[in-house]
Amino acid sequence: MPTASITPGGHQLVVVANRLPVDSRTLPDGATEWVTSPGGLVTAMESVMRTVDSGAWVGWGGSPGEAPEPFDADGMSLYPVQLDQQDIERYYEGFSNGTLWPLYHDVIVDPEFHRGWWDTYQSANRRFAKTAAQVAAVGGTIWVHDYQLQLVPQMIRETRSDVRIGFFNHIPFPAVELFSQLPKRNSVLRGLLGADLLGFQRESDSLNFVAAVRRLLGYQVEGKTIFVPGLGAAPVREVQVQTFPISIDSAAVSALTEDPEIRERAAQLRRDLGNPEKVVLGVDRLDYTKGIRHRLKAFGELLDDGSIDPHETVMIQVATPSRERVEAYRQLRDEVELIVGRINGEHAPIGRPAVSYQHHSFDRRDMTALFMAADVVLVTALRDGMNLVAKEYVASRPDLQGVLVLSEFAGAADELRAAMLVNPHDIDELKAATLRALAMPPEEQEEAMRSLRHQVMEHDVQYWAHEFLENLTASSTPKDDAKRVVRLSGDTPSDPAELEKALGEFTAVPRLLIASDFDGVLAPIVSDRDAVQPDQDALTALRELSELPGVAVALVSGRALADLDSHTAMPSSVVLVGSHGAEVGALPPWMQAEVLDKSSLGMTPQKEELLAAITSTLRRIARAHPGAEVETKPTAAVLHTRNAKGRGAINATDSALEYATTLPDVTVTPGKEVVEFAVVHTSKGVAIDALSRASAADAWLYLGDDVTDESVFAQLGDSDVGVKVGGGDTAAGLRIADTETVRDVLQRLLALRSAQS
Repeated sequence: MPTASITPGGHQLVVVANRLPVDSRTLPDGATEWVTSPGGLVTAMESVMRTVDSGAWVGWGGSPGEAPEPFDADGMSLYPVQLDQQDIERYYEGFSNGTLWPLYHDVIVDPEFHRGWWDTYQSANRRFAKTAAQVAAVGGTIWVHDYQLQLVPQMIRETRSDVRIGFFNHIPFPAVELFSQLPKRNSVLRGLLGADLLGFQRESDSLNFVAAVRRLLGYQVEGKTIFVPGLGAAPVREVQVQTFPISIDSAAVSALTEDPEIRERAAQLRRDLGNPEKVVLGVDRLDYTKGIRHRLKAFGELLDDGSIDPHETVMIQVATPSRERVEAYRQLRDEVELIVGRINGEHAPIGRPAVSYQHHSFDRRDMTALFMAADVVLVTALRDGMNLVAKEYVASRPDLQGVLVLSEFAGAADELRAAMLVNPHDIDELKAATLRALAMPPEEQEEAMRSLRHQVMEHDVQYWAHEFLENLTASSTPKDDAKRVVRLSGDTPSDPAELEKALGEFTAVPRLLIASDFDGVLAPIVSDRDAVQPDQDALTALRELSELPGVAVALVSGRALADLDSHTAMPSSVVLVGSHGAEVGALPPWMQAEVLDKSSLGMTPQKEELLAAITSTLRRIARAHPGAEVETKPTAAVLHTRNAKGRGAINATDSALEYATTLPDVTVTPGKEVVEFAVVHTSKGVAIDALSRASAADAWLYLGDDVTDESVFAQLGDSDVGVKVGGGDTAAGLRIADTETVRDVLQRLLALRSAQS
């Protein structure tokens, strides 16, 4: 894997999509070769990535199991994401294509809702987000694509506030009445709103999204600017929603038509079909949204009633295989092949078909030849985000001949107004449009195609990408001081020699502050917080360290001060800091107490009233999710979800975080199975900074395991040492495995410092 450090040498533009832009192919000698894969997004993006100095693509490699190591292909750095077979079944085939796809396509088939699919969708999205966050440069741009990754923008923002985040939805976004059917709908909306700029194919999609945010989340909206409240006292963010119709590499497609081999291939196709007078073409993924059955029904009826002579007109239907493990797609294939078989059985002349059905993929050159050979192309999608086939056909006809029959429910209909627009649900209208297209005079074809080509050639994929990225830059200005560096990722402990070297250099400094979190560091996490058992040897080491000259020792915990005191029984030489810094215990006489500004810790009647209201709401949430508990502190209330039953932990946390957005004067801190609401604004980072100054420390060392400890690690100086206990992304410079290793580290610090005395 790439280095976990995020440095200015990272990638300035990172594209995140479900699939990498390449497919693996096993060669005869067993070696693996990566070849460019087909698909609208790949076609759209590959030319864009060629123009970027430092571009990366994060996506799944296409095979279940262990992900390959990162590699370069076609001038891009590719970072594969691991998906196992269960991920594919639940995240991709399940929630993405069994739930979201049909729902977002106007419920053409019924979506399925399964809670297990949602869980896997979340975990898979987390994997994509984590990889993207690791490889993006400080202040860089991350561009997330499509419905499979709707939670990724928010997940990236949680760790990389310095980057610009864009999201583009390639498929339609449904009306709020349909979207409201989606379980976890608010979580999806909040996931998307982690982006700075959200792009949609059609204006109606943009308006549908804004309406959903307004109605379901209640956020303030002005035009297409959404004001996203932060958690508690965090500032409001502005998110822009805009329309960016995607396109193709028009010039490259058009240039292929000048290739003599492709021209000959187009001519050969017509000869292979018996040189019919007219060729009608349909090109689609085999998907129920594409209207293939409607198109075949219309063509079959035209043959049935004698409006089309199969000796003169042949139809080619390309149906690229798609999601063949999904039952709805297998059923569609059976139906399409049955219809084609019936039409050919009743109407095909001897020696050639009435409908030539091609259930396989075509490369770009062969597809261009097909477009050049076709007199009429039928794009009859029942619902489509854009449909690039329509634009590829137009780009393939510099001869200004050919007719595009285009569904008004495809996004391309908004731009390609000179096409023959139809309602594909109306079979009679579709039949009439097909006959008009077949009979259209050359001069009328030329007039329409000239208009279509002007639109497609002027608004190509480079134009689309430039517009999106330019608007993304304008909509977000990452702050230079928001560079939350991720120094370590994963679970692997640091090299013991590296740890030993850091401890040795630290203990040689004249005046030290050694501080530690409690739960998960000095004591293993347990379900019953009152039954916690700290490591006594670790506590002994801290006590003895506090007695050495030039060493200050502190315990900094989210627990209330009295609770922390009762479980540690520390002497007065060890400073106890509770409630994430809101409570400070007795200080040793030599520590400069005046440096610790306690004025901010005072509770006013207004804060007491606010805390009571928060506590009441959290208790109501806890009652709705058995096993969840509420802890009260002098300046905070905490929702604990560790013992919640079933899915209660997830649901209670979601409810608490949603409530948090309504509290502009409260510091909200999500942690490991906890969400704390503090009416006094402080953090462990603030506490360590104050303790460091109060003890006149030349350097400090801090051990922590939780997200709340990251406020400490984020302010590490050159001489300071941050030690992360356990796995996960962190701004600490060193990682150790568990509480047993914490004991070893503290005993080693004691030995090294004692040797200095």
